[in-house]
Amino acid sequence: METLSPSSSSPSHREDHHYHHNHHLLQCSSPRFSSHTGAGTAATTGAGARAMQKKKKKLSNGSKRGEVTSGLIIASLLYHLRRRRLLHPLLSAVSACVLLLFAASSLPIIHHHHHFYFSAGNAVDVGSDLATEPDTPSTVPASRGSLVRDLWASKLSKLYRGCSNASDKFASADVKTHPNRYLLIATSGGLNQQRTGITDAVVAAYILNATLVVPKLDVKSYWKDASNFSEIFDVDQFISFLSKDVKIIKELPSNGGKALNPYTMRVPRKCNKKCYESRVVPVLNKKHVVQLTKFDYRLSNRLNTGLQKLRCRVNYHALKFTDSILEMGEKLVQRMRTKSEHFIALHLRFEPDMLAFSGCYYGGGEKERAELGAIRKRWKTLHASNPDKGRRHGRCPLTPEEVGLMLRALGFGSDAHLYVASGEVYGGEETLAPLKALFPNFHSKETIASTEELAPFSSFASRMAALDFIVCDDSDVFVTNNNGNMARMLAGRRRYFGHKPTIRPNAKKLYRLFLNRNNMTWEEFASRVRTDQIGFMGEPNEVKPGRGEFHENPTSCICEKSKAKAREGFNPHSQNKNGKEDSTNNDTGDVTDEQLTEDERDWSDMDYGENTIRIQERGLPNGTELGPSVLVKPDQPELEEELFSD
Repeated sequence: METLSPSSSSPSHREDHHYHHNHHLLQCSSPRFSSHTGAGTAATTGAGARAMQKKKKKLSNGSKRGEVTSGLIIASLLYHLRRRRLLHPLLSAVSACVLLLFAASSLPIIHHHHHFYFSAGNAVDVGSDLATEPDTPSTVPASRGSLVRDLWASKLSKLYRGCSNASDKFASADVKTHPNRYLLIATSGGLNQQRTGITDAVVAAYILNATLVVPKLDVKSYWKDASNFSEIFDVDQFISFLSKDVKIIKELPSNGGKALNPYTMRVPRKCNKKCYESRVVPVLNKKHVVQLTKFDYRLSNRLNTGLQKLRCRVNYHALKFTDSILEMGEKLVQRMRTKSEHFIALHLRFEPDMLAFSGCYYGGGEKERAELGAIRKRWKTLHASNPDKGRRHGRCPLTPEEVGLMLRALGFGSDAHLYVASGEVYGGEETLAPLKALFPNFHSKETIASTEELAPFSSFASRMAALDFIVCDDSDVFVTNNNGNMARMLAGRRRYFGHKPTIRPNAKKLYRLFLNRNNMTWEEFASRVRTDQIGFMGEPNEVKPGRGEFHENPTSCICEKSKAKAREGFNPHSQNKNGKEDSTNNDTGDVTDEQLTEDERDWSDMDYGENTIRIQERGLPNGTELGPSVLVKPDQPELEEELFSD
């Protein structure tokens, strides 16, 4: 038989020769074969090759491949050493053991890069990049399966109602308003950040016994929206609904034909009732007209129940969008209803500005770092980004794919209709593709409304945001991918109006779960998601009273229905010994301690403490009047843009 030398063989022959040679070496080093097995006949080699091909097809990850490669290397070394008779058989055996131990300790750690590929509502986990046909693929079921709970409603929601009526002890505007005090407010940020400012402005005016001038909206912020108050909100509804609480006027009156000149100042973030009384009342007494600037989150969460209920009356009843915005928003909702009985609304918030603000990293290399880093520079007071720490602490928005996997794990099938409220997503269609594969019924205001219908709103960021706000508010399930202003405002509103399901990802725990998702079956992954999301689904009482930001969790404005509880046989822990409704919902004047959780401190400053005021007061002689020179000192350093405006 003619033997081809390596130099004379073709590439294909060389590869074939190399394969058969290594296979023979693998046989010699295998305990299943005798150490005296020779090179073998062509038939034996061919059979061995076929066996080896079968083995190769069964390799499903990099670790097995690493084991085979190490075996080939070791066997090859032994083969050549033995052929050249450089080692005594005993020494050869000892050397083989040493080589095996060395190879085992020096094998590289194989990292598995699993990917979910989607087709017709299913996702197949193909394991590592080596596998093409996994033996046991994990799949994402197309249907929701059999779950005990109702995905579209909370069973306990019927036991609660929004309650924000003023008590008899709450003084009315005609009794307490001083005739010579006027308060002007300049809001800050996007639509929902301004909404918090408007809500708190009414409460501030009540505290100060002042007449409120309809707030000015921010026209210079990042959003560049020149809309005034009356172009977004029904100004007449705003004034008339609150007439018993606070006197509100559209324009500042003139004084003998001469325009009044407001005194401009700013209060600290989270300024409480005593803070306003100490800082602003003396200025009002002297200047009569005060304008508070940069008015967002300038009112503490720590207020008595009467003031908290006033907040709710403003936010949930007095602030109503204009008829044109409401009509278009309701049209979008109806179009979603014609597509399906139920639908999910997702505030995706995966735009470049949001990712830049979060300081998170999503694997886009230097290009992503440069692009998001350039945007991040517009917040001059932000701390240096630490993506790993941010993700560990749950401060990074989930990717669209991760949001989709979370929803499917919670039980929403591929047939569910998804309305996505979002601007331009970072990464575009490539980033959205996995989410669309999981939920093919993917909609937005741009897909269910014509360009002509959206034309009156499309040039105004706040009006477009208002349309999304309406659809998200009316959705059966609302999903928020961040803890920003719109997310908080809608979460609180949905609690107030019936505890409609509101899902906020438990990003801190889901982060660890997503890292390991390819080391478990789909069933295990879904079970873990459902466990991790307990307490993040918008259920009643899932947030302890006094925890969280008030606009997100307005506990002072939510009452329990005693009769309904009796019919349901419900025995909540919040009932007192007499079986009456929780007394914290009565206007007792007690302070509700709305402390921020660790996760929320990334979004807002700590409350302005009363200690600061006491220290100032102790440092003044008895009877000294606090004048503007003392009160209106230069602003203390603060994170001016710490609350991201959406």
